[in-house]
Amino acid sequence: MAHLSSNEAHVNKTELIEEIAKSADITKASATRALDAMIEAVTTSLQKNDTVTLVGFGTFSVGERAARTGRNPRTKEAIKIEAQRVPKFKAGKALKDAVN
Repeated sequence: MAHLSSNEAHVNKTELIEEIAKSADITKASATRALDAMIEAVTTSLQKNDTVTLVGFGTFSVGERAARTGRNPRTKEAIKIEAQRVPKFKAGKALKDAVN
């Protein structure tokens, strides 16, 4: 895959779709459908509390965040923050190596 936006701080979805289309030699419409399908599949799996592992890239999973007490920054008043499930991502070795 070509280097994405070396002078940009981030890559948005449109730029990612353009890069996928170019790299896979497919239309932008096909790349959009493929990316949307991948995001939907990962989201659906996480909603079922499943883990999604893409060998070399990383693992998407669901973690539990315990209930805790926070502070309202305006009033400094204590507020209760309920426990919640949160998505997590752990980078795989190949992705870590590619970044370093």
